[in-house]
Amino acid sequence: MGHTAKLETTQDNATDTNVIDEPKEELLEQVEESNAEEEIFAKDDNVKNLDATQLYLSEIGFSPLLSAEEEVYFARKALRGCEASRKRMIESNLRLVVKIARRYNNRGLALLDLIEEGNLGLIRAVEKFDPERGFRFSTYATWWIRQTIERAIMNQTRTIRLPIHVVKELNVYLRTARELTQQLDHEPTAEEIAERLDRPVEDVTKMLRLNEKISSVDTPIGGDNDKALLDIIADEKGSGPEGEVQSKDINDHIVHWLDELNPKQREVLARRFGLLGYEPSTLEDVGREIGLTRERVRQIQVEALRRLKDMLHHEGLNTESLFEQM
Repeated sequence: MGHTAKLETTQDNATDTNVIDEPKEELLEQVEESNAEEEIFAKDDNVKNLDATQLYLSEIGFSPLLSAEEEVYFARKALRGCEASRKRMIESNLRLVVKIARRYNNRGLALLDLIEEGNLGLIRAVEKFDPERGFRFSTYATWWIRQTIERAIMNQTRTIRLPIHVVKELNVYLRTARELTQQLDHEPTAEEIAERLDRPVEDVTKMLRLNEKISSVDTPIGGDNDKALLDIIADEKGSGPEGEVQSKDINDHIVHWLDELNPKQREVLARRFGLLGYEPSTLEDVGREIGLTRERVRQIQVEALRRLKDMLHHEGLNTESLFEQM
């Protein structure tokens, strides 16, 4: 399990912005070394990528799947801070990531890249999974794996027309932003990203303008450690652990809650997060569309999200439990 052991570390490797990249690079190096005598492998990228994938699959195949009882046992220990149990949960479900990633093949990202993105979702699922709710972990993790993969594909699609050097540079910022979002539990600022990458804040700000949407659903609703909008809005393209009926019920409630906001707050949230028939937009785009500055839109968004949170609490709901029902 050489390289796969690195996948469970989101905080211990906080200073390494390429932690998710390392497995792929090591795998490709191993494949290149093992096939050095075969010229065809040196010339055919598709064959090399296939071999790298097979090598990865052969390695994760040695991790036995967990039974339902074992899932509860290790999940409980992981919630109490047991790193070994957390690692076991991750490694025992790497094959689930591969299974889901294969469904997204030929959509702009190589299979190994899809697997890497899915592994980020798996790690997040392990951190948030509550074994007392009665769901199998694979059911819960599938939602997170799909979301991280689909977001990565979206980001790739949106930047595909940029010059290749810009795409590569932008991907560094996006990957760092995703990692910081998970570690800090809030959307990272340009200053935080610049500090992590040791680059000028001006450069970070310029690059993030190209892809501000990547963290639009990760904006915190309240103060420190509060959940994000992603945690309370149902996935409109797929059901969560408790199925389509409850997802529809949640969406109906979201429309009701938005009606309780003032018109400006409702319009900002709808345009910002793609609700009520709008397409998701950046702060700048929303401001341009409704005649406000980017900063004013951000302020209205914060006010609206706080009101939304208050409404959830008033109805006896909390963002975390609501998300886990999706």
